[in-house]
Amino acid sequence: MTETSFLGARYLESSSEVGFRVNAPVATRVELWIYAAPMAPDHVLRQEMVRQADGSFTATVANSGVIYYGYRAWGPNWLFDNAWTPGSAAGFVTDVDSRGNRFNPNKLLLDPYALEVSHNPLTSAHPDPTAYFSGAASRLVDTGPFGPKGIVFRPLAPDFGEKPTRAFKDDIIYEVHLRGLTKNDPSVPASLQGTYAGAALRAGYLRDLGVTAVEFQPIHETQSALNDLPQDVAYHNYWGYDSCSFFAPSRRYASDQSPGGATREWIAMVKAFHAAGLKVYVDVVYNHHNEGGVDEATGTIGTIYSLRGLDNPNYYEARSPTELNQYENDNGVGPNVNAATAETRNLILDSIKYWVNVMGMDGFRFDLAAILGNANAQGGYFFNRDDPSNILNRAVAELPARPAQGGAGVDLIAEPYTANGEGQEQGNFPVGWSEWNDRYRDVFRASQNKLGLVAITPGDMAMKFAGSNDLFGARGRKPWNSVNYIVSHDGMTLNDLYSFDAPTNNQPFPFGPSSGGRSAADEMCWDHGGDPVAQRQAGLAILLLSAGTPMLLGGSEINRTLEGNNNSYNLDTIANWLDWPAAAEQAALTDYTRGLLQFRHAHPALRPADFFTGTDHNGNGLKDLTWYSDSGAEADSTYFTNPNNHFLAYRIDGTEFGDPAASIYVAYNGGSDPVVATLPVNLPEKQWYIVADSAAANIYAGGQEVRQSAQAYTVAGRSIALFVEK
Repeated sequence: MTETSFLGARYLESSSEVGFRVNAPVATRVELWIYAAPMAPDHVLRQEMVRQADGSFTATVANSGVIYYGYRAWGPNWLFDNAWTPGSAAGFVTDVDSRGNRFNPNKLLLDPYALEVSHNPLTSAHPDPTAYFSGAASRLVDTGPFGPKGIVFRPLAPDFGEKPTRAFKDDIIYEVHLRGLTKNDPSVPASLQGTYAGAALRAGYLRDLGVTAVEFQPIHETQSALNDLPQDVAYHNYWGYDSCSFFAPSRRYASDQSPGGATREWIAMVKAFHAAGLKVYVDVVYNHHNEGGVDEATGTIGTIYSLRGLDNPNYYEARSPTELNQYENDNGVGPNVNAATAETRNLILDSIKYWVNVMGMDGFRFDLAAILGNANAQGGYFFNRDDPSNILNRAVAELPARPAQGGAGVDLIAEPYTANGEGQEQGNFPVGWSEWNDRYRDVFRASQNKLGLVAITPGDMAMKFAGSNDLFGARGRKPWNSVNYIVSHDGMTLNDLYSFDAPTNNQPFPFGPSSGGRSAADEMCWDHGGDPVAQRQAGLAILLLSAGTPMLLGGSEINRTLEGNNNSYNLDTIANWLDWPAAAEQAALTDYTRGLLQFRHAHPALRPADFFTGTDHNGNGLKDLTWYSDSGAEADSTYFTNPNNHFLAYRIDGTEFGDPAASIYVAYNGGSDPVVATLPVNLPEKQWYIVADSAAANIYAGGQEVRQSAQAYTVAGRSIALFVEK
């Protein structure tokens, strides 16, 4: 950015001055207020900013070291009056006018482009959210002494190491909460547990497990300062899906609490992961902002501490053109961002670019990403996949998206729907985007846990095993655009999916209570009669042997449990922190998981760049992919469409993919009884070797597979068996 084009606060080239620039095109006046400390009772500088032709306001001040700052803004609903002082009603017209403006100079405004934030809106010293409200009871409360402030600190040279250029199809993602990764980890020094620096110390473990990309739950600054106060449980927020700032990393996860410390520590952590060959992804929440909604009765009472006080109509989507005092909400938490306006689009793209170019990111998972493709500026939902100027397509073009074959670029992953079900866009994102595939999840959960209750056909399973061509093929995308998962942060853990018949969210602290979450019917959980062990192993094998890009929930390899809580968003406790002290007891499961990951890495046939066609491309007598029944015969349409057939096997011709195996054979028995499967006839001078059987949790390393002398193999109920031909 040049000195005249940046937004936010930056040292100018001479370093003797600091420049500030904020967008507020409807504002009639904006002032810069500087404080000596985050909670200083009064300001040390008040300066009117200069309006520019593009609707931004600028100011320049002498560099006095670390600066804590915010803005105050006036506009059509609150006119500037020279008599105004903090806490005054001078100039007030209305809390919200007919155009949706909500200016209030009594509310100090956090810069949307602040690179670090001094503290959360709610703290133990000031836990009352009503102080930030508009409306008669609170509009005159001055939030300057205790409101969050932007921090200006000496700029950092990007130093995040060499980014991996691996093709996305070759990745294995490990989704984990950054604090939870090491908060209960005795191998990490106590002062670093739960921090960016602590997470860096786990890079080697994840590399050795076989993970190639770490996807951290949200890192943006969020309201979490009250997590440690039991009396404020209503405000606990562990997951972090409620951003206060789109640029600032959370200070709660920094061992270095000095100005710039969180940023430096994050970059150093990314560098450690890059040194281990791992990509770093962040789960980003751009669909809404922490300022939240307003009262339904009048639409006048709402939180103001950032976007709402600068340009409410352009940053938030109103309910309709005639209800500009209310908001559209498709995310379940607060008003949708207004993804149809240039102001919001630029803010989000600028944030993404900052996290790529300065903070070192390799990719992102976008929470409720369908909202970012919404073309309606005021009310309603219309997903426009093809608009080149929307957030989705600009991200592909401007970051840019990583090429299919690998190289420089960014991996873009969508959660492809809205929270209220109005926007289900699975398979409908632009080329350049991958998507969480909840339909993959549900097919295999139903197969494993709802036998006889939910009709799942071999054809349903085949489509998901082979990369979900039904979802992604017609839109010009590939099997690896399907991010496959059995469990994620949102729902049961892998252990709990097979250990509980229903969610147990109302249990006592520290494993509850938690509100919300999917129902037992939607979760499709089952305790398997108290014997869930084999099902964990089968679930892992299904995931790692499917075409697509697999995602593991962090801690699955050490049998993480939340004791059945399937919506633990509020638990910053040992329930959510990975239980490393007990990990040694799960060594067999960890080794089994590691073996599956290593097998996937060793066999490119499991990571196809394009969809299988069922064609013999090289004349060796094998199709690229062949489906089988238990008899050893090729499965036909009658077999595929019968929901009473619970066995399905497939054979991939390794010779078409440069695979070390002549072919790979996977047999899945979703039924409760054992099935004697007839293995396909071998290629000349080749034989079958067993690699793994989920029923026994055995897996053999490459070169140590056991030759299968018989043509028949008994596949236990609800299990999966893996063979290679060589």
